[in-house]
Amino acid sequence: MMQSFVSLTAKQVMQDAPVIPVIVLHEVAHAVPLARALVAGGIRMLEITLRTPAALECMRAIRAEVPEAIVGAGTVCSARDVDACLEAGARFAVSPGYTTSLGFACRERGLPWLPGVATASEIMQAQHDGYTELKFFPALQAGGVAMLKALNGPFSHIQFCPTGGITAQNAGEFLALPNVICVGGSWLVPADALAQGDYKRIEALARQAARLAPQTNAHDKS
Repeated sequence: MMQSFVSLTAKQVMQDAPVIPVIVLHEVAHAVPLARALVAGGIRMLEITLRTPAALECMRAIRAEVPEAIVGAGTVCSARDVDACLEAGARFAVSPGYTTSLGFACRERGLPWLPGVATASEIMQAQHDGYTELKFFPALQAGGVAMLKALNGPFSHIQFCPTGGITAQNAGEFLALPNVICVGGSWLVPADALAQGDYKRIEALARQAARLAPQTNAHDKS
């Protein structure tokens, strides 16, 4: 099973679509129809966060029943998490922060990883350890578009997936930045739509997200 993701890289995960959905699942029954809806809308990189007891079983269900989806694990914070999500069939991992030990664990196990950073020092540490595709988190609280523009000066070779406060309305401004490949967002999977089983709505949101294009803020003259 592990051979199927050997060739997948963090950059390929980021380049697959403009948005990586950040998904919180409390019920395994929602996993497969949700994944099918997202894939039908053009979004196949699915970040299932390890925030609920059902997360790992949801990954297993999607991996078994929705082969078009590429299952990833979010909120990965330890080597134990890495092992658990690999066993559940995850093909990439995303973390809220960065540690050298977690970077080593992902590299040792061959798991593509998007670690979270919010400061220049964290970027430098990740870069030192060989990671150049990073999650910028929490994006809005850490300075948003302006901060990413500033970071592009000293770190023009680093590429980001901003996550945290990203919406359908502001995603285009982030995607317009030269150091942003994609964004992460939870708006594709509204809690009420999930609770009501409104997968058509989720598919429509995914379809809109898959068509997102860079958009320059008209008020930004820089």
